[in-house]
Amino acid sequence: MKLLNFTIIKLTICLVIGIVIAHFANTDFQTVLYITISLIVILGFFWLFLRKKIDHLPVFGLLTYLCLIGIGMISYSIQDEKLQSYHYTNLNISKDFNSITFKIKERLKPDNYNEKYIVSINSVNTKKASGKLLINIRRDSLSKVLSVDDVLVTSSQLKDIQKPINPHQFDYNKYLKLKQVYHQLYLKQDELLLLSDSKTTIYGFADKLRTTINTKLIEAGFKNEALSIMNALLLGQRQTIDKTIYNNYVNSGTIHILAVSGLHVGIILWILNFIFKPLLYLKNGNYLRMVILVTTLWSFAVIAGLSPSVTRAVTMFSIISIAMHLKRSTNIYNTLIISAFIILLFKPTFLFEVGFQMSYLAVLGIVSVQPIIYRLWKPKFLVTDKLWQIFTVTLAAQAGVVPISLFYFHQFPGLFFISNIVVIPFLGLILGFGLLVIALALLNMLPDFIVVAYSFIIDSLNDFIAWVAQFEGFLFRDIPYTILQVICSYLIIAALVQVYKFRNFKWVALSLIAILCFQSISFFNAYKVQGDAFIVFNKSRYSMIGQKHNEELLVHHNLDSLKRKTDNVITNYKVGESIENIEMDSLQSIYQFNDKNILVIDSLGVYKGLSFQPNYILLRNSPKLNLNRVIDSLKPELIIADASNYKSYAKRWKITCEHKKIPFHYTYEKGAFIID
Repeated sequence: MKLLNFTIIKLTICLVIGIVIAHFANTDFQTVLYITISLIVILGFFWLFLRKKIDHLPVFGLLTYLCLIGIGMISYSIQDEKLQSYHYTNLNISKDFNSITFKIKERLKPDNYNEKYIVSINSVNTKKASGKLLINIRRDSLSKVLSVDDVLVTSSQLKDIQKPINPHQFDYNKYLKLKQVYHQLYLKQDELLLLSDSKTTIYGFADKLRTTINTKLIEAGFKNEALSIMNALLLGQRQTIDKTIYNNYVNSGTIHILAVSGLHVGIILWILNFIFKPLLYLKNGNYLRMVILVTTLWSFAVIAGLSPSVTRAVTMFSIISIAMHLKRSTNIYNTLIISAFIILLFKPTFLFEVGFQMSYLAVLGIVSVQPIIYRLWKPKFLVTDKLWQIFTVTLAAQAGVVPISLFYFHQFPGLFFISNIVVIPFLGLILGFGLLVIALALLNMLPDFIVVAYSFIIDSLNDFIAWVAQFEGFLFRDIPYTILQVICSYLIIAALVQVYKFRNFKWVALSLIAILCFQSISFFNAYKVQGDAFIVFNKSRYSMIGQKHNEELLVHHNLDSLKRKTDNVITNYKVGESIENIEMDSLQSIYQFNDKNILVIDSLGVYKGLSFQPNYILLRNSPKLNLNRVIDSLKPELIIADASNYKSYAKRWKITCEHKKIPFHYTYEKGAFIID
């Protein structure tokens, strides 16, 4: 492929390989460091003494690639905060209560019960310490939102971040580990003591600016819904968006406009280019405008929280802006890869962020697929041509992100092209008008009619998105998609693009091979799900039992209709196991699976007078019984307790089972109980 003729692309691929190896393999940091330094020294020797023969020495290229792989591994490993001797996990701290001083780093989206923050540790038990924690602060009428850079102290117990306890559940523990967060605290407002609220970092000043902007907008008359969308579109903060509104954007295929990315940064750069165009008439104005543009873009990135998508976008557009002002020709692939190389060199964990992946894949889809689609029709009129451009850009972006989106989210919005054709043309107006609104609000010069007008625009946008989202028949949900299918999908797309460009047998053959591989994986996935299983799911305060037979699942439960509608336990299992048909039934007292009998003892505690020997006993809904007598009477092989039981009961039963030397499975601690 001609793209591989670009050196930076080859080097970036090697860097990515190194990061992936370091992520999945347990490598020794010092060994990798010494080997990489040795390779760099040898590479320097070749460069100094055999410079004229480099083009004819394949070993030079091989050494370069190995060096980049090593640099990728070092870059990833050096981010591991556990390597620091004073990281809290390396200190001899109590398993019970510790005095912890910490600084707020980031505010997360709150849940129904807690405000959530990522914090950095300053000290533990008065000793210097480092590391990050997830802080959960119980929400109440007196609680107040903490600010970035606030320093607080508390005395609390470190809690593990729970791993998935049901099959195919999102692994929040693994997600937080990528952010170097290994434990959490559960606190109440009165358990916190504020030591300092002064701003000491650029993130703190950015948070203070966002707070000031929000205060000014509220004083100007903006209400909650409009304010939350403005925060997302203009400030990159989505924590306050109502769940219903957020889901509407997801279901309509327009969630990308709420995540500050290349589209937003490109529009802002265009606006800034127009505003600062008069600087070109000054001596050295070209360089002055370049510095102002790049500085402004990165200031905006910091205010928006430096998420993977905004970091990628600002890096790429900074490179484009610099090349443009230096009058250097730019290749979009080169620019894209240079930005990826720089970001991954300093933030290698971004490679595993969904936003980073989708951001780059969307842009790659646009630059490679959009020109092909656009050439299929040549509109005669300007309006239809612009609409056709928007449609082809949207379609190409979807081609870039659909496989990875199906893998992560398992749904596809069928009406994405309608919503995007309407929204994208007005996004420039919304962003430009919004920046003007913020500037006027900060200057206390925002008139009421502008507040009303802009609120009407935001409300109209929300109403249109809600209208599109209501057509649920066009939203395809619960689509099983594996990582192998993702890889094959991108191979198919890449091969078909090359077929269109070169129209030769080689690429036709490769595209057909990729399609055959995709079909083979689909057949294998269908074969893999054949079989039976008995599952006791973990559901707090409820009981859920599943009986799987090939692609069918029978669920016995006691959930009410509202809980059933909002529950994701069965949905996750359905997608993960490629279940096609789900039926619901009430809970039973006895289950049989293969040659095993499962007796269910509920709150009534009835277990006497059985005509069979139970192999397993499932305790649910906190039955008041003497477990010693139950074990002596029924002699089961295993005791199971689901999450409908009181924790104190489960703790007592666990001690009894240990005394009786009977295995005990508590789903709240060990996860769902599964018999294959």
